Amino acid sequence: MTFFESLRIALRSLSANKLRASLTMLGIIIGVMAVIAMLSIGRGAQVAITSQITSIGTNLLYIRPGSTREAGVQTAQGSAATLTLEDAEALIGLPNIVGVAPQVESFGQLAYLGNNTNGRVLGITPEYLDAMNTTLATGEFISDANVTTRAAVIVLGAGVATTLFDTADPIGQMVRVNNQNFRVIGVMEAKGGTGFMNVDSQVYVPLTTALSRLNRGGQFRGGNSVSVINVKITDASLQDAVVQDISNVLRERHRVQFQDDFSIQSQQDILNTANQVTGTLTIFLGGVAAISLIVGGIGIMNIMLVSVTERTREIGIRKAIGARKSDIMVQFLTEAVILSFSGGILGILFGALIARLISGFQMGTTTLNTVVDLDAVLLAVIFSAGVGLFFGSYPANRAASLHPIDALRYE
Repeated sequence: MTFFESLRIALRSLSANKLRASLTMLGIIIGVMAVIAMLSIGRGAQVAITSQITSIGTNLLYIRPGSTREAGVQTAQGSAATLTLEDAEALIGLPNIVGVAPQVESFGQLAYLGNNTNGRVLGITPEYLDAMNTTLATGEFISDANVTTRAAVIVLGAGVATTLFDTADPIGQMVRVNNQNFRVIGVMEAKGGTGFMNVDSQVYVPLTTALSRLNRGGQFRGGNSVSVINVKITDASLQDAVVQDISNVLRERHRVQFQDDFSIQSQQDILNTANQVTGTLTIFLGGVAAISLIVGGIGIMNIMLVSVTERTREIGIRKAIGARKSDIMVQFLTEAVILSFSGGILGILFGALIARLISGFQMGTTTLNTVVDLDAVLLAVIFSAGVGLFFGSYPANRAASLHPIDALRYE
């Protein structure tokens, strides 16, 4: 029996039981649809995070404080106040460094009239604007004079400005940060982001103001403690040499030799970590959705076993007139593969449609964007066909193993 003849017989058999075939495919359709939708969400999150990180630039280094040890237990990296404003000043002028921007971080409640929101408050210097590749939308940014005089001025992220002022102009207005008055001097350009990485929910004040009014008490070796020192270098390819120069300066200042009390992280390190996390999340989502495919495969096996029982006499007649065991097996395997493959194609279409419908959905401050990749589609097609072959092999083998005499006697 040729392949096309097996295909014709399989299609005729399935068309004779359209409702049963449709219900059998439903499990595969739902499974593939879930896989495509889940993978598209995971890939979309990965693309969004990657775009957010790379938009800042790839030639950045982040110097963070080290960790502390309490009762013999090592705390998390960055928990020790081992970096100071004076450390940042000592890095200015090193080879291949074009910008040094220290910052202190805290969280605060911002209020204007009846509107309020929570945001991340960064105490920064004017160098932050260029070092972090950020853009001012309106007004002016933190100046050297603001830092020197510890001015109570603030620059709002785009999201914070919208929440507090809606469409009104915030420039010159007074907002309260943790019950302290600050005058708005500027608004940043909207960049978007997800969760903690949403820069639109940040606000910026002069570093000295943050140290004296919002983040009091941070001292290390007589200097003012900072949370991070952002360093912009001339070229990402020079990263290793710059890291070594920075390490030498800080080790000398902190008088450490064997155990650094700071850590240096590049933008690429952050990107690699983010991709690893989102990649794991994508695999997890796809794996959860793939369980429904297995359930669909079990449904195919059940229906094919019922079909074998119903067509026992037909199988006996085919064998009696010369059909080989392989012919019978191929016929039933073809039916199983048609069911799973057809369900896979329909599942891909429905999955892509769902991904399209939920793309752009707003979840709080996060915009959910989906990406349907070709490899996910190919994986779904191959996996659905494989499910048909795997779960159809047992019913096909059972049908092919029937003895012609026993099959013809079956009622």
